[in-house]
Amino acid sequence: MSEQAPLLSLNSLSREIKKRKILDNISFDFLAGKTYTIIGPSGAGKSSLLRLINRLDEPTDGTVLLNGKPAREYKPEHLRCQIGFLFQTPHLFEKTISDNLLFANRSLSIDEQKHLLEIVQINASRLHEPVPKLSVGEKQRVALARLLATKPLVALLDEPTSALDPSITEAIEQTIKEIINLTNLTVIMVTHNPDQALRMGGESLLLVDGKLIETGHVEHVINNPSTQLGRQYRSRDLL
Repeated sequence: MSEQAPLLSLNSLSREIKKRKILDNISFDFLAGKTYTIIGPSGAGKSSLLRLINRLDEPTDGTVLLNGKPAREYKPEHLRCQIGFLFQTPHLFEKTISDNLLFANRSLSIDEQKHLLEIVQINASRLHEPVPKLSVGEKQRVALARLLATKPLVALLDEPTSALDPSITEAIEQTIKEIINLTNLTVIMVTHNPDQALRMGGESLLLVDGKLIETGHVEHVINNPSTQLGRQYRSRDLL
């Protein structure tokens, strides 16, 4: 049986700002339907890497490939439908939940919108509820439903629970894991919390000073690192 072709590939990806390398020669292949966490100390380049993947920023060198095609050959709006982005703080329009879902995909029926809410564990009866009435955790769930509305291949999650209470954090994590089980979605999640990475499971990438230091199963990367920088991260010396 042949190996699974990567859905998303980073080839020698670098980004430099004012002669400072934010990311330095990052190469990695992501497979469909898998969970990946990007971990590392503050300023390691974690969020910067996500922004390069769906062209919110452009690399100084290197390429991003989606299904073997360079990301720069996609129109940005088409690329971002296939590679969705969930920000640290939910950014919703101050209309209704339905309006936010329809902004992402005008063709959604009422039943499809309700189904998206059910996936993110919001009662479908709230579809026409004004967004300002929602809690922060509910807004993040709606933002996640809006991301799913375009039927993406990849979801980029940039510390999506950092503004939430611990109890809500675990509920959002469980929702994300259930979505992965229901679909073939590839999830790439930035987290500053090694314990959260362990809870999410899957593969992990450790970045330090813009360099990719360790990759592999998350338990190996965090609990049994093979490099000195990895061991420093495990001991919290680099947090």
